[in-house]
Amino acid sequence: MGRRFNLISATIALSIFAWDFSFAQGPPQKSSGRSAGLDRHNNQFRGPGERRGPGERFFQLSPEERQAFRKNAERWLRMNPEQQKLLRERYNLHRQQLKNEAEATLRQSGLRLDQNARDQFEARYLQERRKIERELREQFETKRDQEVPQLNERLKKEFQSRQSAPGATSTSTPGVSVTPIR
Repeated sequence: MGRRFNLISATIALSIFAWDFSFAQGPPQKSSGRSAGLDRHNNQFRGPGERRGPGERFFQLSPEERQAFRKNAERWLRMNPEQQKLLRERYNLHRQQLKNEAEATLRQSGLRLDQNARDQFEARYLQERRKIERELREQFETKRDQEVPQLNERLKKEFQSRQSAPGATSTSTPGVSVTPIR
């Protein structure tokens, strides 16, 4: 029973990933019955009939993206159903917010597009937003990695000076706090 549940959970996690990934590639073309979308590997739109399946798309990911996907899938499998539901709800809310922003951007642009072009506009907007957010995350992490050691050093000096001050207690022996509680 537990193994079957894990298999089902993994399938759901992969389906969510595939759905999200396929959404980023653009919606299917309704006119020809075949689909077109964004080729994530080389960031170009493909013509009708060139859409790839989830398994094939997985291998188009970079090794880092595949590793991140595996970690996320493992994390998903460790979640209980309530946590999975909460994560799905947060994900759907975030997607809806991005979709609303894409629609607002299109309205503000003043463009009058047919449904196909609107869908492509939305897909490109979402793709570029993900790129911007990824770059901002990387910048934030880089800045944090630079500043945390400085913070650690400042705190070390601050607390070393307190430790060596007269009347200060050692961290190895229990004692009364030097700073008054207000």
